[in-house]
Amino acid sequence: MIDFTNRVINSDSIKALQDITDSSVHLILSDIPYGIGAEDWDVLHYNSNSAFLGTSPAQIKAGAVFKKRGKPINGWSEADREIPKQYYDWCSTWANQWLRVIKPGGSVFIFAGRRYAHRCITALEDAGFSFKDMFAWLRQKAPHRAQRLSVVYERRGDNKNAQEWEGWKVGNLRPTFEPVLWFTKPYKIGTTIADNVLAHGVGAFNEEAFLRYEKFTDNVLTSGFMPGETGLHPTQKPIKLMQALIELATQEGQIVLDPFCGSGTTLVAAKNTGRKYIGFELNPEYFKIAEHRLNDNYKKQASLF
Repeated sequence: MIDFTNRVINSDSIKALQDITDSSVHLILSDIPYGIGAEDWDVLHYNSNSAFLGTSPAQIKAGAVFKKRGKPINGWSEADREIPKQYYDWCSTWANQWLRVIKPGGSVFIFAGRRYAHRCITALEDAGFSFKDMFAWLRQKAPHRAQRLSVVYERRGDNKNAQEWEGWKVGNLRPTFEPVLWFTKPYKIGTTIADNVLAHGVGAFNEEAFLRYEKFTDNVLTSGFMPGETGLHPTQKPIKLMQALIELATQEGQIVLDPFCGSGTTLVAAKNTGRKYIGFELNPEYFKIAEHRLNDNYKKQASLF
């Protein structure tokens, strides 16, 4: 086994996890790919289309909010109906390794996206995890662009239906929250959580620490970005939010693992709170950003809080 403590590794975590010792990690906190085609790294299904991840004139006009063309929920072909199942299959490729490396009673927090979160839940349950709860993180900004149905008919020259369907839109309501899934590794049958805390140092939650970040001990999270914090990754999360989750489930000196660490926010949050960290990131560009954030004066970031 390899000691990855306090390191970020440019590697495929599915392979690298095999080198982590059994039951050695206290918390796994990760913003995993959502499988919705946000970027090339987020494509986790087997079929494609010439229009997929392309850019339409409307998207160029809209600016940076919607850069790529994703697959519609209904799909373009029958093969697209298999995408949710293929997301489950992808989650299953690493779920067993996550279960192996986490300590009994240890928590796993996963940002999994709204569309396929249920597939992630099923994959981890099938691997042996217990699904404990779900948080709703309220985003400070939620890009939204639902097309007016009347405009579609106007472009077709169908003024009658354009008037009849005035006020209707195509798309979704504003996506103001993201789910954060909370799993735990089962502890020894015949013992209690209190026993497990003494044996492994995990299993309970620190209410006092959590309330330093959130107003209430609710499963609705409001911690947001500080000025100048964003722009390092397309799906970047706030350091303050990650610190709240880390302090909720771990003690100082314990190990926090992020197998899909992106620009390293989880690792920075772990370092800021006196935890040890392990991070894996396959994309070399984001790996370098994470490495820089950890090697640069991180106290400057900690002072934000």
